[in-house]
Amino acid sequence: MRALGVDTWVWTSPLTDAELRRIAPRVAGWGAHARTLLDDLGLGATVVLVMSPGRELVATDPGTVRRTRDYLRRVVDAAAEVGSTVVAGPAYASVGRTWRMSPKERAGLRSELTEALAPVVDHASAAGVRIAVEPLNRYETSVLNTVDQALEALADLPAEHCGLALDVYHMNIEEKDVAEAISRAAGRIHHVQVCANDRGTPGADHLDWLQIVTKLDESGYPGPLVIESFTAHNVSVATAASIWRPLAASQDALAVDGLAFLRSITTSEPPPSPSPTPPVKGAAMD
Repeated sequence: MRALGVDTWVWTSPLTDAELRRIAPRVAGWGAHARTLLDDLGLGATVVLVMSPGRELVATDPGTVRRTRDYLRRVVDAAAEVGSTVVAGPAYASVGRTWRMSPKERAGLRSELTEALAPVVDHASAAGVRIAVEPLNRYETSVLNTVDQALEALADLPAEHCGLALDVYHMNIEEKDVAEAISRAAGRIHHVQVCANDRGTPGADHLDWLQIVTKLDESGYPGPLVIESFTAHNVSVATAASIWRPLAASQDALAVDGLAFLRSITTSEPPPSPSPTPPVKGAAMD
């Protein structure tokens, strides 16, 4: 049975040991400090990185590249410590950094990214961790938006140690055909993030989830499907992810209903009855 998971950003950011102690037992009931806690509950971990302003591997100065590499190496070390075999995220530029590029500039980014990311991939390989590079939608980056762009950018890096993190939310915006894009990524898929097309509960949307899961199976991806959504109660996270309204009856309901739906389409269990979504009375941060 395919493993399922939920990103802790659904409830909190940043993640602390105290918050993990609060969240993890509830997730376990549904379906070092951190590693011991997860092991005791029968849970695993996947680490997702954040590229905040100033963390850049392309179109920047050597000092910034060096500092960003150091950050990525620290993320790899943290992943190894908590038992994650993958570090996923947009490991190329800060989220929200966009600019127009000529075809020549865009072509040059491939060699820049290969050169800048290669030492991080080497460090990850030695630690038993894979780097999963995530394409983002056009509003969050102008570097890598599609599976094909990411495959081209990573072509010179070893597939067993560096591949793609597919996020269905971004793919719904950028790919002509989500299922076919998954097929083209076969052999380089190291992590998959899922949510509804509006960042809410998987299954409470218009996406063809059976086709998505079928294509992931056909691609040979053995890893988990991890729900990624965000809490509106952290101002910086809500603003960065544009979470302006409730996406589910509660953050717990988003996780519980989402996990139940994913379990129903990856096993023979019947689909769940979703929790009712409350009427929107204002901004989610109020």
